[in-house]
Amino acid sequence: MKPKMMLKMGIDLIMTVLLFCQMAYMLIGETAHEWLGAAMFLLFILHHILNWRWYRNLIKGRYGALRILQTIVNVLVFVSMIGLMVSGVILSREVFVFLPIDGSMSFARTLHMLASYWGFILMSAHLGLHWGMIMGMVRKMGGKMKPSSLRTWILRILALVICGFGVYAFFKHNIADYLFLRSEFVFFDMEQPLALFFGEYFAMMTLWACVSYYVSKLLQKFSGKKLPKESDV
Repeated sequence: MKPKMMLKMGIDLIMTVLLFCQMAYMLIGETAHEWLGAAMFLLFILHHILNWRWYRNLIKGRYGALRILQTIVNVLVFVSMIGLMVSGVILSREVFVFLPIDGSMSFARTLHMLASYWGFILMSAHLGLHWGMIMGMVRKMGGKMKPSSLRTWILRILALVICGFGVYAFFKHNIADYLFLRSEFVFFDMEQPLALFFGEYFAMMTLWACVSYYVSKLLQKFSGKKLPKESDV
C-alpha cells in the first residue's frame, strides 16, 4: 500500500476514535473535550488536503444517484464540522478563551448539539459509503485470503446483532430528540462506564454505516455503476 494511502487511513482511524471521545464529552471532561476537538478539526483539514482530488473532480463526469448521495453526505459532513468548530470556539473556556469573541452562547450551544449529533450520523454514513473501498485496502494489507461463505455469514450475523444493539442505543440515548431539537439539553448517565458508552456509540455508528452501505449497494445495482475506487475518493 502506498505511504499516502496509509497516512489517509491512519488519519481517518484517529478521527473515528476522537469522534467517540467527543460524543462522551461529559464523561471525559470539558478540558479534554476542547483539546481533542481542536485536534480533530486539524485532522479534518489535513484529511481534506489529502483528498483534494475529490474537489477537483466535482465538476467532472456524470452525476448518477449514487454519486449524488455521496456528494450530499460529504458536503453535509463538511458543514457539520464547520458548525462544530464555530460553535466550539464561541463556547470555549480553555483552548480559545484568548480570542475576543462575543457570540450568543445560547445559539452556540444549540448549533453545537445539532452539529454534533447530525455530524455523528453523517460521518457514520460516510464510512458506510466507502466501506467497500476500506475493505479492499484491508485485504491488500492482510494479503490474499481464500473466500469463505461461512466467514461471510458469521460477519453478516455479527453486523446484524450490532445493528440491533445500535437501534436500542439510539432510543436509549434519545438521539432523535437532539437531532430535531425536541430537547435542548443532552442527558448523560454519569454512572455509566465509559467502555459501555463507547460500545453503544460504536453500535450506532455500525447501524448507520450499514444503512448507507446497503443503500449504496441498491443504487449501484439499479444504476449499474460500480462504487468509486480509492483514487476517485
